[in-house]
Amino acid sequence: MITFLIGVAILILGYFTYGKFVERVFGPDDRKTPALANPDGVDRVPMPHWKNVLIQLLNIAGIGPVIGVILGIKFGAIVFILLPLGNVLGGAVHDYFSGMISMRNNGYNVPALSRKFLGKGPAKLVMTLISVALILVGAVFTTTPAALVNTPILVGSHVSPTLFWIAVVCIFAYYFISTFFPIDKIIGRIYPIFGALLILASLAIFVGIIPNLNVLDEFCFADIMSNFHKHPAGQPIIPMLFVTIACGIISGFHSTQSPLVARTEVTEKTGRQTFYGMMIIEGLIGMIWAAGGMFIYHQMPELLTGASGVKVLSVLVSTVIPWAPISILVVVGVIILAITSGDTSLRSLRLTIAELTGLEQTSVRNRLILTIPMFALCAVIIFWSNLNPEGFNILWNYFSWSNQLMAVCSLCVATVYLRSKKKNFWIALIPCMFMTFITADYILWVSPENLKGAPLGFGLDYKTALVIALHDAAILGFFLCVRGKELTKMPGFDADVWRPELDEGKIPKAQ
Repeated sequence: MITFLIGVAILILGYFTYGKFVERVFGPDDRKTPALANPDGVDRVPMPHWKNVLIQLLNIAGIGPVIGVILGIKFGAIVFILLPLGNVLGGAVHDYFSGMISMRNNGYNVPALSRKFLGKGPAKLVMTLISVALILVGAVFTTTPAALVNTPILVGSHVSPTLFWIAVVCIFAYYFISTFFPIDKIIGRIYPIFGALLILASLAIFVGIIPNLNVLDEFCFADIMSNFHKHPAGQPIIPMLFVTIACGIISGFHSTQSPLVARTEVTEKTGRQTFYGMMIIEGLIGMIWAAGGMFIYHQMPELLTGASGVKVLSVLVSTVIPWAPISILVVVGVIILAITSGDTSLRSLRLTIAELTGLEQTSVRNRLILTIPMFALCAVIIFWSNLNPEGFNILWNYFSWSNQLMAVCSLCVATVYLRSKKKNFWIALIPCMFMTFITADYILWVSPENLKGAPLGFGLDYKTALVIALHDAAILGFFLCVRGKELTKMPGFDADVWRPELDEGKIPKAQ
């Protein structure tokens, strides 16, 4: 219990200390935000701050801080320390700069910002990675909530494949509506209701866990080696913990969501609450579910091997909350977590493609031109992953590491942005290099031979993969520092102003 409480304290104190430090480094001011400077009635729409806070929380708090941490707590009590530290020093910093740099640049997404800060070549790679990842998010966040709809808690013993597919169709139809229509017509109206359900669900599971906090394991530095090899399947904590938990520590998906809210905020000075603060709240949600996961694994050790995250979640809820109406509310809250990330992932993809193709999105016709092909491709992936016995596991694995690659892309932009403004770029560079190391190590090491059920990777020896990954992180860090310094010498370049004629790959070379 002490380790758990220390982790909670790290999150809360981190917001009021490191969060303020990060805010001072960026320097929010009174300039007009995109919602006020360039309103378009569809995506750049002024909305109340309290709505933006709830929208941001629901956008970023998908199934990662619930199912991800339930699986991640298998690594032991070290999760209660690494999750909050990673959140404060990495994830919340990532989300803050994703939103604030976008706000300074007319609400543009990471691929467009990459073209400005990283150059045309790297921007093409960023665009490809993020587009693939967002399609995978849409597919994963359709299948998972549909599976939760079809759990015994909601339907009793009559679990039916037909109900699952009905849920898939209904969720996918909602995604289309929320992607296509103006943000204040759908998302802005229903998210406050969803937010209230999410908060109630999280409080309910926390109240159910409180009597059992004393059974939680404690992290001991003298026992550090066993904690690093505590996973029942023998998975190494580096890189597997950071890929498994994802959203609770840091998630590249958030960099695609923060610009959505950056377009609707009316002042920069609320950015720390909206972007940094909501990531801290997501960390607290993750800590609650991690505690619940550890408790249920103590009660039912057989769930440590073989049981899916959805199965463990269902058992946990029914165990700590025996009163059916509340347990149903909690499961509905988790379903909402997934749905409110899936819908905005596809909306973000539409906007990303629009920015790079120049298709103006106030036109209904142009929105349809982008939305229909996106959803057709996503539908194909959904049906394939559910008809193939191993399809969903494969889909989840690729989603996990592509999600962390998105985080690297966003942190690259933040590092160069700060370097070009001669500000403290280390607060973005260090987590950027760390996540580069994690994702490179995962891709180089992972393979079905090295890790059962894993996707195809290079399958290198573990130590060899670590060395090469460290080398990759160092090279990227050097490139980012050089790039940021170059931009300080480029005539006409302004990191805080979006000027298409200068920023979209047409910046003149330094004299």
